[in-house]
Amino acid sequence: MRQGRGHGSIGRVETLAAGPVTRQATGRLTIATPGQGFTDFTGAVAEFVRDSGVTAGLAHVFCRHTSASLTIQENADPDVQTDLLTALDGLAPRHGAYVHGAEGPDDMPAHIRTMLSDSGLVVPVAGGRLALGTWQGIYLIEHRDRPHRREILVGVMGS
Repeated sequence: MRQGRGHGSIGRVETLAAGPVTRQATGRLTIATPGQGFTDFTGAVAEFVRDSGVTAGLAHVFCRHTSASLTIQENADPDVQTDLLTALDGLAPRHGAYVHGAEGPDDMPAHIRTMLSDSGLVVPVAGGRLALGTWQGIYLIEHRDRPHRREILVGVMGS
């Protein structure tokens, strides 16, 4: 064990898999959102990974929009999502004094919220499955008030 900065200790990285990339697959997923909020689409990504035949590698998801974003978050208690939306409201209020407003008062805060979260995620694949933690799920966060159709690109590569 090595001593890390702070009070923890750092173990050695355990190799789970090694070798050439021999398989890859890319797909497109459309999610119809009801308006502002979280949409869990972990199952769709997990199914794509299973069907790809990749047993060890990386899965990536990418949101093709600037007013919606992606996150890996708690999937057991919906209060977490409520609190996260409240926090985003504090960081990027809906009716702030923004210059950009041509697409409505919820558009500029949506861009800020996307910048604070992310448009892309990467998840390891181990044993042919997403290597997410017990309480983790993959979510699209719709930052606009009205329903939208959001396009997500999903890819997996490995062996």
